[in-house]
Amino acid sequence: MFSLRHLLLLSAASLGLFLPASVRADEKPFRQTIDQEIRAAWQRENVKPAPRSSDAEFLRRIYLDLVGNIPTYEETQQFLQDADEHKRAKLIDRLLDDPRFARQQAAYWDLTIFGRSPPGGEVTRRRDVFQKWLEDKFAKNEPYDVWVKEILNAEGSTAEVGPAMFYAQFRNQPEEAAMAVSRLFLGTQLQCARCHDHPFDKWQQLDFYGMAGFFARLVFVESGNANQRVMLVGEKRTGEVMFSGPVTEQVPGKKGTPVKAKFLGGTPLDEPAIPAGFKDFEIKGAKAIPKPDFSRKEKLAEWVVAPENPYFAKAVANRVWAQYMGRGLVHLVDNLSDKNPPSHPELFDLLSQELKAKKYDLKWLVRELVNSETYQLSGRGESTDAAPRWFERARVRPLTAEEIMASLRQATLHDLTVKPGDKTPNVGSEYFMRYFGEPLNGRGDFQASLNEHLFLNNSTNLRQMIQAKKGNLADMLATSKEPVEERVERLFLTALNRQPRAVEKERFAAHLNTAGQKPEVLVEEAIWALLNSAEFRFNH
Repeated sequence: MFSLRHLLLLSAASLGLFLPASVRADEKPFRQTIDQEIRAAWQRENVKPAPRSSDAEFLRRIYLDLVGNIPTYEETQQFLQDADEHKRAKLIDRLLDDPRFARQQAAYWDLTIFGRSPPGGEVTRRRDVFQKWLEDKFAKNEPYDVWVKEILNAEGSTAEVGPAMFYAQFRNQPEEAAMAVSRLFLGTQLQCARCHDHPFDKWQQLDFYGMAGFFARLVFVESGNANQRVMLVGEKRTGEVMFSGPVTEQVPGKKGTPVKAKFLGGTPLDEPAIPAGFKDFEIKGAKAIPKPDFSRKEKLAEWVVAPENPYFAKAVANRVWAQYMGRGLVHLVDNLSDKNPPSHPELFDLLSQELKAKKYDLKWLVRELVNSETYQLSGRGESTDAAPRWFERARVRPLTAEEIMASLRQATLHDLTVKPGDKTPNVGSEYFMRYFGEPLNGRGDFQASLNEHLFLNNSTNLRQMIQAKKGNLADMLATSKEPVEERVERLFLTALNRQPRAVEKERFAAHLNTAGQKPEVLVEEAIWALLNSAEFRFNH
């Protein structure tokens, strides 16, 4: 049942009211509500949770989740030796203020919106302008609804205006745009209603084509050269999608009837009539696209982020929860539906309403999630599910391609002139993306490939990072005068961010003391073994 405090918050948020400062000051952190609701589900379902994560396990996880890289040897040592009972919360605050947090968030949302290989050819493959724009939004902690509205209102050159890249992937495909917007920002799957009324949900074909109508007037003018293709994105005043009935009833030559733009689950768009004799501008050869006197995409953008929209807040709350907890409260994350209820309905409602009350402050939400005891559980527990339904243990996830590149460089101290978060030069970026780009199957299950295994075992790129060079890890360990046990500790703290177990210390020390071998060769082999371990491939 909802408490009086929760009902007060829900009512105030739904009415757009602000609670008095005295009330807000007395509110307990939302992380406590998260833990309370999760614990209640454990008791109800008779689920045994995992223990709290060790400091080493938490450290590696929080660095990867918040800044996309493993901690340095010095950062690891400092945290593990720190006796402050509040050190986890202090570390979280420090990482949330780190510039790498904005870069990591931009990388996550860029992949969420575009994937690895978006349609649109060369125009959408090079998204530096969009990624920089998105990074700036997170650096400023700009509210989620503000920058989503900018994306949906996008127009102009993809070489100059970041959000314009979003529509570039849907050139002359309003149906694809409708599916993407509904999935990404409303958490709703519409693709089944494209060809026929949805067999398992309430959506009908006319709902689908009504949403597609908002994108029917988008126009695209491609230009540029062989090095960089550029697209101008704009909007006409005329144009409709045509509906010709279910696929099974369509016949050749049947043109269909125009469908009026209609908000998903709502009313048709109210728009002024097109003046008699009106002619749209000529697209061919256009150097600029004039703004129409009435914009459908602007009306859609206003509706998507409106406080009364029943989908928007829930969709992003569920997505961010899944980003850090391994699965959504509604699973799969893009499938909010009456037929797919949340695992924790009260928590789901509170989460979305509280985010709305906080004006879509995603950094606030991330802070509450990662400070919760639920997030800080160990990844080792009785549950063997890849994505435990009751969140009784922490997720164990493979590193993304970007995280692997950054972490390999960090662990080996490769290319020390490059600042953390910069583009990784000369370490086989193209191959990393090819072999490590899609490690999950869409449901949270790890799907390693033979190519990935062969790359880690035989890649000249990895060998270059491991080979002893002045100032890198192999050189430091090979030339160190420290006792061999201390060098093994440094190796483990640098690569895996934990102390070696007794048996590991014994075996690695014996290896490094092998007679008749060059020290640098023995060190390189030890580093190679850890970097090829499953433990390095995952977040612990």
